[in-house]
Amino acid sequence: MKLAFFTFLFPLLAFAQWDGNSTPTYPELIGIYKKWDAQHAEIELYEMGESDTEFPIYLVIINGAGDSLQSFQKARAKTTVLINNAIHAGEPDGVNACLLWIEEWIKKGKKTKDLPVIAIIPAYNIGGMMNRSSSSRANQDGPEEYGFRGNAQNLDLNRDFIKMDSKNMKTFAKIYQALDPAVFVDTHVSNGADYQYTLTFIHSMKERMEAGVLNLFNQKYIPALTETLKKKGWDWSPYVETMGETPESGIQAFNDLPRYAQGYGSLFNALSITVETHMLKPFPQRVQATKDYLNFLFHWSNANTLAIENARMNAFKDNVNAAYYPIHYELSDKKDSILFKGYEFDYKPSEVSGKDRLFYDRSKPFSKYIPYFQTYRYQDSVQIPKGYIVSKEATAVIERLKANGVDFIEMDSSSKQVHTIRILDFESGSKPYEGHYLHRKVKSMEQEELVRIPKGSVWVPCAQDRLNFIVSVLEPRCEDSYFAWNLMDSYIQEKEYFSAYVFEDEAANLLKENPSLRELLEKKKTADSEFAKSAEAQLFFVYQNSQRFEKKTFNRLPIYKVY
Repeated sequence: MKLAFFTFLFPLLAFAQWDGNSTPTYPELIGIYKKWDAQHAEIELYEMGESDTEFPIYLVIINGAGDSLQSFQKARAKTTVLINNAIHAGEPDGVNACLLWIEEWIKKGKKTKDLPVIAIIPAYNIGGMMNRSSSSRANQDGPEEYGFRGNAQNLDLNRDFIKMDSKNMKTFAKIYQALDPAVFVDTHVSNGADYQYTLTFIHSMKERMEAGVLNLFNQKYIPALTETLKKKGWDWSPYVETMGETPESGIQAFNDLPRYAQGYGSLFNALSITVETHMLKPFPQRVQATKDYLNFLFHWSNANTLAIENARMNAFKDNVNAAYYPIHYELSDKKDSILFKGYEFDYKPSEVSGKDRLFYDRSKPFSKYIPYFQTYRYQDSVQIPKGYIVSKEATAVIERLKANGVDFIEMDSSSKQVHTIRILDFESGSKPYEGHYLHRKVKSMEQEELVRIPKGSVWVPCAQDRLNFIVSVLEPRCEDSYFAWNLMDSYIQEKEYFSAYVFEDEAANLLKENPSLRELLEKKKTADSEFAKSAEAQLFFVYQNSQRFEKKTFNRLPIYKVY
């Protein structure tokens, strides 16, 4: 194991204080947890799998069962809170907050009576944590040194939860599915406007929550959160994503697609939360606020365990009983208001450009109502089938389904009447986004066909707790589908073609022998002037409508639906 030197370093670090303006390096951090694991039976440290570096990803469990198998069984059976730290390694507030919380808990006697199972990923983005500096976070007040946003592949891991390009995400999926957390928290530091709050939160988009989970959130969680934090001296705000340049233009709820950590958790009906401390507040203040929030969340989750588990159970039932799955949520113009504590803003000449620049005047705080756009409406939906068949050759898809806990059955070879999915149209970005040319505005069609299913293909029933995940990744029109993330691009490339000088004579004969085809050609020429000017386009039109064309496989995905 590559951690022998951590133990060697630890005596030098035993008295380090993490409530100041410093955050541990990765060796220091794991050294601390190794020490605690050795000294306290209530703290368990497990090596869970690979990261993008030579160092593994670890998981800390508090209030487990003292044994890896039994602790994970307990986590799945009980209410478990999972904390993910340093996904952006330059945002280490959660790293320090967890250290301080555990240290305080140890000093108070390590009582577990009022705690759920607590699982902590000490540092998720190890590659980013090893890329340490004091300069890359231009808008952040401390700590003195910190990690980097990208991992060793320069991926933003908070865009990787569906596509799974990184080893980190493969290990994260293993952790998440082994725990099945009821509550999931991803710790961050914000960027953007200036305002009075230290704590802001992204909570799951209300339109994506099932009724019971939404009711629990609104009736129990939010009131308790507000009251408890106020006693600790903290006000909080929804994440400040402004409609215009400043908060006074209004703020909007975040669309937590499943590419993000929080959106991923929401697919499994977890209470999924992103903590965003404010970048311009001093690091020790941000850490203390995060610690106070986590302390609230641990005790609230334990006190409400029955309500949480019942809400999740009913949510899974609602999922499998649904006939359609809404997609493509867009922010509506419905405007609520929220009391917001900000600073007056103004403009003054820039000393760099001479042009007007924005500034916030901290000598002029305000508390007033601003617009809050928090209502999304779905623009489309897909019909949920009894299940999907994923053809054997789509190995990247099958591997990801398996990694994310999806139940499926391997099939023998056969011929089946299924609904095939064909891509009609889509758009792609002109520049790569997180290593992909993401597809959007996807149009598809279904067609009932007799298809040969090769041995080793898998049957994925929809009547299971992973339904939201299944539909989100297998339906090509979903924003974060495996098709959208380029896992099936080879299926939308034409493989056979023709030489025009050879096919010209055959095309002419086809038009003579098939008056209806001639009629279709003439109609298209009349309706489309550009088409009428192009001999190449007209010849290809005839080719596409002939038996020569690869109609059987053209634009057909290796995913079939069974109703």
